[in-house]
Amino acid sequence: MSDGRLSINQETIKQWSLPELAEGCAKAGIDKAGLWRAPVQAYGIERTARLLADSGLSVTSLCRGGFFTAIDPAERARALDDNRAAVDEAAALSTDTLVLVSGGLPAGSKDLHGARERIADALGELAPYAAERGVRLAIEPLHPMFASDRCVVSTLSQALDIAERFPAEQVGVVVDTYHIWWDDQAAAQIARAGAGGRIHSFQLADWITPLPAGVLLGRGQLGDGSVDFRAFRTLVEATGFDGPIEVEIFNEALWARDGAEVLAEVASRYDEHAC
Repeated sequence: MSDGRLSINQETIKQWSLPELAEGCAKAGIDKAGLWRAPVQAYGIERTARLLADSGLSVTSLCRGGFFTAIDPAERARALDDNRAAVDEAAALSTDTLVLVSGGLPAGSKDLHGARERIADALGELAPYAAERGVRLAIEPLHPMFASDRCVVSTLSQALDIAERFPAEQVGVVVDTYHIWWDDQAAAQIARAGAGGRIHSFQLADWITPLPAGVLLGRGQLGDGSVDFRAFRTLVEATGFDGPIEVEIFNEALWARDGAEVLAEVASRYDEHAC
């Protein structure tokens, strides 16, 4: 890689097992990856940690925690328990960043403000727990099309309004080009996040249309859509951010291809469009 900062998110090459990911990244000269909880749990937390240590692959983030917006007390307690487990898993994998998808509107509710306040309330309990274990919580704003069912936090401004209630070393944000490329306030909010030391993760994926049914799997390969990656990288690095740059693409067409071919293409597109 031209700059050594590329991290491959596990979902980008979902067809690979964890051992295949470790081996494939080693062969490609990539030493960073973002992981997801479900496949890590299936393989085993300690077993995954040993695999990564043996392969020299460092974990740039673990996804995901969150889903804090429930109203029912028992459901909220279960969510907090699950998030504490996610923090413990992140610590076991030696990553300092747990990505949060905050949750959508509860069934029958139309109260966006109340949902966002419940996120802040949950973070008030979770952030100190995570800090004790060396894990930062990174609020990821998702595109507004996900506000009803996945994430009532749709912009960096909204994410920062919550994150700034807590110390920067405890709670920050994810800058994900797929979710914020459309926002004319993104540049100002990236500067705001950087000034506060709150950019905890920087992720790339392209926006392509038409979106597939269900929209979740519509992320595009770098260079195939509307996002100006160099412009976003310039904005993020102007704040002093020099951490890993994670490519996270959910795309069934990529998952149907040979994993090594996809990895090589991602690396090539990263060099072409994001360096």
